[in-house]
Amino acid sequence: MLMIKVLSTHSADFEQVLQAVADIEAIVQPQDAWGYQTLVESLKQDSMHLLIVYEQKDNIIINTTVTGYCLYQVIFEQAEILRIGTHPDYQRQGIASQIFARLNTELRKHQVESLLLEVRADNTPAIALYEQQEFALIHKRKGYYQTPHQPAIDALIMQRLYVRE
Repeated sequence: MLMIKVLSTHSADFEQVLQAVADIEAIVQPQDAWGYQTLVESLKQDSMHLLIVYEQKDNIIINTTVTGYCLYQVIFEQAEILRIGTHPDYQRQGIASQIFARLNTELRKHQVESLLLEVRADNTPAIALYEQQEFALIHKRKGYYQTPHQPAIDALIMQRLYVRE
């Protein structure tokens, strides 16, 4: 069973949860992982929020495992996903779609009009997910991701628009 919630900086397990997120980052984004300290510094800003996906066992919150996360920033009517990931053991189980459902609810509370994200052009599974989530390509940064001895990869900027209700 999954539970998704916004992490409070006052949460008793704040440090443990951030370390779990940093550990997942190191696995899913090894060339560009955000470490524990970077996450701590980011969350000191009022505009930053972190959605955490927990796997609950036997409906006991104490025995939770962080399986996914989404770090996003809201500035006025604009939001941006800065980091998003699911632990490899839990990928392809619909967790990312559940993160987006919860994120959309949170963003509507903040009256956000658009949501941006950046993705590597060679990350086909992520691009397919974002397109399912109503994101559209709005810009391409040519050769943005550079790795020694490999061809540069474009960065795609994608946007989802929200209709005011």
